[in-house]
Amino acid sequence: MTLYTTDYLEYYLTLVGWVVNNGIWNILVASGVFALPFGAIVIHEWLRARAEGADEGNKGVLSSMRIENRVWVAIFVIMFAGIPFIPVDLSTIKFDTTRSAQCQVNVPQPADTGWANVYTTLNNQSALLPVWWFFMHAISKAVTGAAVAAIPCGTDLRQIRMDVDATRINDPVLAQEVGDFVHDCYGPSRAKLFMNRPTLSDDQMNDVTWIGSSYFQSNAGFYDTYHSSTPRTAWPYDATRDAGLAQVDSGGGYPTCRQWWSDGSSGLRARLLAQVDPDLLTRLGRWAGFLSQNEVNDSVVRAVVSPKQQKMNQGSVYTDYGGQIEKSLPNVVTRGAGDLGLAVGSIGFFPAMDVVRQALPMVLSLLKMALVICIPLVLLFGTYELKAVITVSCVEFALFFVDFWFQLGRWLDSTILDALYGWGFGANRPHTNFDPLIGLNNAFGDMLLNFVLAAMFIVLPTFWVTALGWVGVRAGNAIQGLASGTRDAQAAGGKGAGVALKAAK
Repeated sequence: MTLYTTDYLEYYLTLVGWVVNNGIWNILVASGVFALPFGAIVIHEWLRARAEGADEGNKGVLSSMRIENRVWVAIFVIMFAGIPFIPVDLSTIKFDTTRSAQCQVNVPQPADTGWANVYTTLNNQSALLPVWWFFMHAISKAVTGAAVAAIPCGTDLRQIRMDVDATRINDPVLAQEVGDFVHDCYGPSRAKLFMNRPTLSDDQMNDVTWIGSSYFQSNAGFYDTYHSSTPRTAWPYDATRDAGLAQVDSGGGYPTCRQWWSDGSSGLRARLLAQVDPDLLTRLGRWAGFLSQNEVNDSVVRAVVSPKQQKMNQGSVYTDYGGQIEKSLPNVVTRGAGDLGLAVGSIGFFPAMDVVRQALPMVLSLLKMALVICIPLVLLFGTYELKAVITVSCVEFALFFVDFWFQLGRWLDSTILDALYGWGFGANRPHTNFDPLIGLNNAFGDMLLNFVLAAMFIVLPTFWVTALGWVGVRAGNAIQGLASGTRDAQAAGGKGAGVALKAAK
């Protein structure tokens, strides 16, 4: 059986906790303090028998039987939950890569780091584990790992949207050329379309709203007819195509709009696509398996050249109880003020909660270490009762399982946009076309969801231990350290936005 950890801090603190635990147990044994609970057991059971009245028969026999039972239980607890027995160091604690492999993320093994040699022992001490706590660590990690593995491995669509939104046309000449293309090609084609008023499907209606429209490229009378009004050196002068147009010293010609947009590496589409990080295109293409790579590339180019952020759907995504069904003017004003407050509040809140999310696993690892260190003294003061062992075991499992709630919160935060705006949900999906600027008309709803999801990293573990309390396991105070341990980090992280704003002013 092997011990597993889920991060490198826990990897180290697990050994620290058990080394200190062994030291405390050795002190209790060497000083004889570990035997004091046996005296307490004898006195407690003797007094209990005397207090039960004369109708209980022979008090001596009754008390001796109870003392014998309690002593055997205490011996059993000491043997399996007290005496360190199984040797463990970092050569037998392995970093769990199951989840990383499932999500195709490469995580270095501890053996590949300097820790492989430095932290196998601490001050020439290696740790020993009691049989029961070795089992509890293994079973807790197994259940938690299975629960985490049950979470579907999703795509961080929020980050993809941010990356697409941050992509800009850095070349001013290329940006000007996009403007020329709109003036010479897209504008006239769009005007001609409105004049002819053909019957278009929903997909075609969406397609003709951007300059790389496949409708304008594939139908006669649009991009095959119009051409650049100024010479382009990438397309040499063609006497047939450019008849009647002026020749210039550079030798540049007047490409048709179809050539101008799609001709190999010199076409406007290819040069715009070169402005986008290839890794972003790969990640987006891997998620959007329902589209070809060319369709994904067109969607990204569409986002890059769009003069405004595109809307994916026109309806509300989130159910709420704000305002009335058909909002009155005060409702609209109130909602606008609330959205403004969210925007301003997010400047400080999001950095603060990001710091909290980074700090929570650190605090959790320290709490696990503290629990391990406390075990000998808890068993001592609990007079080696099975109740004390079961309670500590439940608290240990609760602490280990908190990692699942962190993983669930992280997964929800990463993939909620995929669930709301992604494909694969049949007729229930809230949109009918793909656009990488996902749901920007619901940006304030998304922002409010960010506030809620950020709080879930504290709320979900709290709900978990509260649920344990329903069946009598009082582990609630065990995770109060998650909130208190990250409070100062949250306050410090929130101040960063204020510093940045002052610097900007």
